[in-house]
Amino acid sequence: MSWQAYVDSNLLGTGKISKAAILGQAGGVWAASPGYTLSADEQKAAVNAFSNPGAIQASGVRLAGRKFFVLQANERSIYGKQQADGVVLVKTKQAVLVAEYVAPTQAPEATLIVEGLADYLINVGY
Repeated sequence: MSWQAYVDSNLLGTGKISKAAILGQAGGVWAASPGYTLSADEQKAAVNAFSNPGAIQASGVRLAGRKFFVLQANERSIYGKQQADGVVLVKTKQAVLVAEYVAPTQAPEATLIVEGLADYLINVGY
């Protein structure tokens, strides 16, 4: 399956994720939903956020020009909110999944989808 198919089918195709991207930990965007553009600085910050979860909780995360307050962060997952909308970032062995959701989708619904895809990718070596 192509990286774009993971974004289109496994994330956007659920109807719970509004925008998504898969970033390579070594750099670059492997796939993204149409019109979802993360700047080079935003990509780097998203990938590096996992190495210092405390710092990202203090500063928040900016994606596609939109700042999210980080509610929870650890070495695998980062969860953020902006009003009723939110974001889930999950690190795999080689990638970082970035998925935004909008109300009425709730955090547990989006988290289950993104974490599930991350588990699958980890199990197949990515």
